[in-house]
Amino acid sequence: MRVTLYEREERLGGRLAGWPVRLDDGSRATMSRGFHAFFRQYYNLRGLLRRADPRLGMLTALPDYPLRHSSGRYESFARVPRTPPLNALGFVALSPSFGLRDLARMRPAAALPLLDVRVPEVYERLDRVSAWDFLARVRFPEAARHLAFTVFSRSFFADPRELSAAELALMFHIYFLGSAEGLLFDVVREPFPQALWEPLGRRLADLGAQLSCATPVESVEPAPGGGLRVTAGGVTRPYDAAVLALDTGGLRQVVAGSPRLGTSRWRAGVERLRTAPPFLVSRLWLDRPVARGRPGFLGTAGYGPLDNVSVLERWEGEAARWAARSGGSVVELHAYALDPGADREAEQDRLLAQLHRVYPETRGARILGSCHEWRADCPLFPVGGHAGRPTVRTPDPAVVLAGDLVRTDLPVALMERAATTGFLAANALLERWGVRGETLWTVPAQGRCGPLRAWAGLAAR
Repeated sequence: MRVTLYEREERLGGRLAGWPVRLDDGSRATMSRGFHAFFRQYYNLRGLLRRADPRLGMLTALPDYPLRHSSGRYESFARVPRTPPLNALGFVALSPSFGLRDLARMRPAAALPLLDVRVPEVYERLDRVSAWDFLARVRFPEAARHLAFTVFSRSFFADPRELSAAELALMFHIYFLGSAEGLLFDVVREPFPQALWEPLGRRLADLGAQLSCATPVESVEPAPGGGLRVTAGGVTRPYDAAVLALDTGGLRQVVAGSPRLGTSRWRAGVERLRTAPPFLVSRLWLDRPVARGRPGFLGTAGYGPLDNVSVLERWEGEAARWAARSGGSVVELHAYALDPGADREAEQDRLLAQLHRVYPETRGARILGSCHEWRADCPLFPVGGHAGRPTVRTPDPAVVLAGDLVRTDLPVALMERAATTGFLAANALLERWGVRGETLWTVPAQGRCGPLRAWAGLAAR
């Protein structure tokens, strides 16, 4: 296949892109849209990365996924067993958020849907309930709700009151009862461009693909004699087929600019897609180090808008080299689901104040450089929204969709959903020419523990 890749931005990577910045001290660094965890259950994403490095040398493991609440509660997943269902039971047994009184107040019957998550049936059962209401119905301890499950919902850059409970249940299945890899994850050894996109870009070029960055696609229209006419960067060219791997706003824009693409019903569904609220990533280059024992990544709750803190020199080579030269630290702060009308400078100041609460040794640090990224382009998975989401296949067999916004009947989410639907899109097109596509791997489409599934099934009758 002869392939042309059009990219709107000046560089590859999409929401994992990175770009050069110059700090106040004159040194150069790489900024990005922030920390991403490469979980061990991301089988297809890892398969893609192996195209550039079969040993996955661009990744390194973090020892834990710690969570901290402002009340002093601290959760760790390092000691939680990985074998289902011992992992879920172990989390409850080891968590300080689940006391005997808390367990007595819970309603186990309401939690049974978590024990038998089946895709796509879980959307039929839970998509019209918010993640917040589902957890309230189960009577999860408030501390556990804030620490563990709110972390899941905010992984979608959404408030749990807006997020579909089906997505929350799917995450529970992926990381607990559906897999034995647990919640431990890998991170990139270097910034995203050097670790991921430059090697993959070279791989594509070696295969003969044409890479056209800074070339946004304006329209994709059916051609009179078959195939498509794609207009990108003001130039229209013919193609046999196209994969639209776009964010929510990009897909809506391209479909609006292509009035002959698809059916009116399909186009209306695309138009109804929503993006999650804005989020903020603040990266700070400090003149002194954070305490030696601080983790590379810490999820937080109860600290105002602060959702997590990363100390980049704990794993990223570029940050480690800068910290070694300067004697300082590179710290990244995330705040999700912010008010669209928020005062940006005030929110940035609030994040810094919360960092000082979480890591008090940073109060006296001088900021040698700072970058603040405000974005609002992640898909929202609202209550009742699953049925209206587009699938990989569209009404036009020559056009397929890919991305984390795309609906699929496989148990995948986030970056793994993006990678998996990318493979599914390629497979759908290759099928038209009788070419076998890529074999895909996922966690099981239902819980792995038969007795728990049977218990949940009896209760659902």
